[in-house]
Formats: sequence, structure tokens, C-alpha cells
Amino acid sequence: MPGEVLDDAELRQVQLSVAPSRTLSEDGSTGTKVTVDTPHGPVTAAVSGDPTRPVILSYHDLGLNHVTNFQAFFLYPEMRNVVNNFCIVHVNAPGQEEGAPTLPEGYVYPTMEELADTITCVKNHLHLRSFIGFGVGLGANVLARYATKYPNYVDALVLVNCSSTQAGWIEWGYQKLNIRHLRSGTMTTGTVDYLMWHHFGKLEECNQDLVTVYRQHFERAINPTNLGLLVDSYIRRSDLGIVRELDPNKKKDVRMIRCQVLNITANLSPHIEDTVTFNGRLDPTLATWMKIQDVGLVLDEAPGKVVEAFRLFLQGQGYAVHSRGIGSRQGSIASVTSSTTSLRDLREARDIHITENPLQNPTA
Repeated sequence: MPGEVLDDAELRQVQLSVAPSRTLSEDGSTGTKVTVDTPHGPVTAAVSGDPTRPVILSYHDLGLNHVTNFQAFFLYPEMRNVVNNFCIVHVNAPGQEEGAPTLPEGYVYPTMEELADTITCVKNHLHLRSFIGFGVGLGANVLARYATKYPNYVDALVLVNCSSTQAGWIEWGYQKLNIRHLRSGTMTTGTVDYLMWHHFGKLEECNQDLVTVYRQHFERAINPTNLGLLVDSYIRRSDLGIVRELDPNKKKDVRMIRCQVLNITANLSPHIEDTVTFNGRLDPTLATWMKIQDVGLVLDEAPGKVVEAFRLFLQGQGYAVHSRGIGSRQGSIASVTSSTTSLRDLREARDIHITENPLQNPTA
């Protein structure tokens, strides 16, 4: 009522609800760290859960590591329910883990193909039979290479902003300038701006709190020398060399990804065309392209939409996924829908566009 005054006793009963601030600091939830020896030096991985269970293996993007790229997403309540009975393995590129020492002078950083091969070392070290790959940006490219080379070890792929081609001249030229500064141990404003663009795209339309958190992270918490070596490897990447072959009699003789792929991007991301090109090189019976509206950094800005798509995708692979966790992989394929059919349930959802062939829909 107008003029009503609350006394001290009433005010003391008021509880303010304040959302916890977003942090990129490690909280231990990603599991136990292990160091794996590879032909290219030690690689740090983090493991949570029983390795005899179905495995999800993640690989991070440029300027990030397993903590900054995946910790918050895997802690999202709905995601925790989905992956409750999985073993989660996060793999870091050499020298990118939190607190990593500067790589020694003269260290030859592995190529993208060699980064993919380090996954075999992690797989053998942990005695993994196969896994579902979950990669973002650079990590998506690494996992796509691995799946192409070792198809029997990859059950499925969830790839965010995956590029399947060589770096273009503009990317190459811009990054060479960044690399020069990074190798000298300097994180310049231009390099930070590039990383922000790489992850968010249209910054002014993205969540500004997240923009601030990530900008501060890139300015203060990155080892510039180590990042420069990784960026150099990424811009020197070779084309994946995969083709879309529709003739069943020819498929066994061509280089292609042979597992189900959930190919994700966001409408504010600068990598939409990369994902469309990538999708055009995949078997259309195995690929689903998904674009989420009004976000750039999709795992952070729209985790609920990604989790729901991932849940349906897992159902399509034969996992009995429920809101409170999952069961083992089902033996009867007839008891579950295909991944494409399951993901069609999201077609009518607001702010999500899903298609098996985005090339037919240039306005997507």
C-alpha cells in the first residue's frame, strides 16, 4: 500500500538472490590430473569417473584449456545429470594447462595431425576402448582429424565451430603478427581483440558480463609464449581432406568421418561458414548441423540448448539418457530413435535452427 513502511524485523527477513559471478578459476570439479608422456612431450589430462564406463573426451579451443573451456559447462545442472554415468576425460594441448611453465626454447610444437596423435597416447594410458569426442574450435579440428584417422575408436562427435579447411590468407596474415608478439612473451591488445572475436564474434551483441570475464582472462592469465606456439600450429593446419561420398560401393575407399556428428555453431559466431563447409563434406546420413540464435560463445551463453541437443544426440547413439542420468548403451537399436530423428524434436524450439543440409538454406 502507498505510504506503508517496513520495520527492521520485516527487512531482516528479506533474502537477496544474487547469481554467483562467472569465474574461469579451477575448482577441482574436472577430476584428477594425470600427465601422459607422448612423442611431443608431456600432455596434461583430467579424468573424472570410472574409465570402464562410456567415455566423453574433450579438447579445448585457442587461448583456453580444459578448465576455462569446459568446467562451467560440465557443471551446468542439466549437463551433470546427462553425463552422470560417463567417464569424462579432458585433454590439454602441450603447454596450455593452467599454470604451465613456458615451453623450452627450441621446442618443436606438434602439428595438428600430431596433436591428434597425442590423443592415442592418452587413450592408451587410460586404457580407453573408444570415446565420444567433444571439441570446440581448434579442439574440434583435432578430434575430427582423429576420427578420420582412427574411426574405430570414436563413437560419435560433438563439434563446435569446426573448420575443415586450411587457414585463409587473411587469417594467416593476421595471426602471424599475433604470433610474433606472443613468442616474445607479450599479450598485446590486438591479440586479445582477436581472441575475443574468435570466441564471441559480434561482441556488442553477446553477454557483456562474459565478455568482461574472458577479456580479463586473456589479458592476465595466458602464457603468451606457449599460446603463440599453439596458434602457429593451428594456422599451419592442413585441410582435413574428407569428402562426402554417397555411393555405398565407394565409401570404404575414401577419406571421410564415419561416425555420427553433431555440428554446432551460433548465429553471432564468426565461424558459421566454416561449419557449413564442414557439414557439406560429411555423410548427410551421419551429420546434423545446429545453429543457436542470439549467442556467440555457445557453451557459456546457451548451455541449456546445447545440453538438450546433446541429450537427444546420445539417445540416438543408443544410450538410455534420462533427466536424472543415463544407463548403459542399449543393445537394441529398435528401442531408441536415430540421432537425426531425436534432434528433430528441437526444430520447433525457439532460437534453434537444425538441418541435415544447411547448404540448402542460405538464410539459416
